[in-house]
Amino acid sequence: MKNNIFSQIPMNLKDEVFEELITKESLKIERIISKGHITPKSKWYNQENDEWVILLKGKAILEFENSADIELDEGDYINIPKYTKHRVSWTIPNEETIWLAIHY
Repeated sequence: MKNNIFSQIPMNLKDEVFEELITKESLKIERIISKGHITPKSKWYNQENDEWVILLKGKAILEFENSADIELDEGDYINIPKYTKHRVSWTIPNEETIWLAIHY
């Protein structure tokens, strides 16, 4: 079945969208859609798996505990080792930011 990563974007993005595209054993591929969404200041992602993420559309800033922030533009990707505390501190407020994340 054919799909498109840029299709079926919800018109109202009140909440950030996390959509699992493939899940198998120790692999999860998900599409994330943000529109001005950030991780709450009191929350850190601290995952049990490595995460490779690419920004397909938009712009974002990732904040890491005890490390410099990283600004991502379209096409930029990063590998986040497991147990690395991170969060999204900014995405463009008036347009969709589309991420592809691979957890392995």
